[in-house]
Amino acid sequence: MSHEQFRRIFVASFGSNIGTWIQNVVLPIYIYNRTGKASVVALMILAQMGPLLLLAIPAGVIADSVDRRTWLSSMQTVMLVFSLVLAALARIDAPIWALFLAQLGVGIGGALNMPAWSALLPSLVPPADLPGAMSLNSTLINGSRVIGPILVALFSPLGAQAWHFFVFNAATYLLVVWALQRTTVSTHQRDSSRGWQRFTFAFRVARDRPVVRRLILTLALYSLISLPYIGLFPAVAELNFGIDDASAAYKWLYATWALGAALGGLALGTIFVGRDPRVMIRWGFAANAVAMVGFAASRSAVPAFIMGFAVGVSYFFTTTAMSTVLQGRLAAHERGRTMALWFMSFGGTVPIGNVLFGPLVDRYGARWLLFVGAAWALALAWWCDTRTLDERFPAVAQPKA
Repeated sequence: MSHEQFRRIFVASFGSNIGTWIQNVVLPIYIYNRTGKASVVALMILAQMGPLLLLAIPAGVIADSVDRRTWLSSMQTVMLVFSLVLAALARIDAPIWALFLAQLGVGIGGALNMPAWSALLPSLVPPADLPGAMSLNSTLINGSRVIGPILVALFSPLGAQAWHFFVFNAATYLLVVWALQRTTVSTHQRDSSRGWQRFTFAFRVARDRPVVRRLILTLALYSLISLPYIGLFPAVAELNFGIDDASAAYKWLYATWALGAALGGLALGTIFVGRDPRVMIRWGFAANAVAMVGFAASRSAVPAFIMGFAVGVSYFFTTTAMSTVLQGRLAAHERGRTMALWFMSFGGTVPIGNVLFGPLVDRYGARWLLFVGAAWALALAWWCDTRTLDERFPAVAQPKA
């Protein structure tokens, strides 16, 4: 936070992310209340995050080829416009397909934004402060997850409707546009490759660097099987704990889980600073497995709140440790394209998991979903042994200049 440019972007992004997570909380509730089906909520999550699967690689190529500040400002504007469209549609209770298309527009803007954004943040601090920057970035994302549901819980009883929250989210994109215009982004080595090589670059990096490959595959498998409960949170709360998604208790449960995630991300750069993040990854997966079992076994609100907090802590502690190791293996001119794979794995596979598991939750309930996710996290604690990979392949442990 001593670096002015990082501080400015951090504060603006924090405000914008509060709006994003307000929308991310309200939209599933709105859709679930109108349809009563987890499968329809899953389709809306697909509209939001599915574009990452198709657009992350092209967006990564763009991030390494153009002025990142101008590109990011453009994508923030795209998300602003489609959020306003979503608000207008929600105000008149438009057909679900229309809401899906508006959310798809937001998702496309987000998918094109993410690789450039992930490449921007490390360029605002010196290499020695990269772990702290990654930790604060995780805190930003999950701190906004805490504040967003709290604001929804506070303003809903006062008459705020879904479309009001969507308008608020649209306005917060202006904060990032303002901050970007006041930030000087250091020049980076532009992508000099041609043709198909520009799109296969990230795959070649993953192929040639075992740790990068293992982290990306691990995250994809984790997101696909262990994380669908996030998108299906309204159904999980109602079916497992008897907490109605329209109640204040639901918003506080979501905020409690998000608070745990924020503290888990922050812990890596504070309590566990100096610890080997490669080891922390494996401990994080193991802790996440235990916490998810406790969350699944909860039968009422009080244990659900306690174990939900633990799930949040372990979830983002683990992914922050993974991101820190990955970023440390990439040179500045490689980050945009390679981090595209990261976002494909992190966000792109989540909607697939939601679409696969949503209909099963409608039919069989949600408790089994958490048990399956816990078992898979435990398996990944064994498989994601990046320290052993470094010992076996020391020549490729560091990025090329």
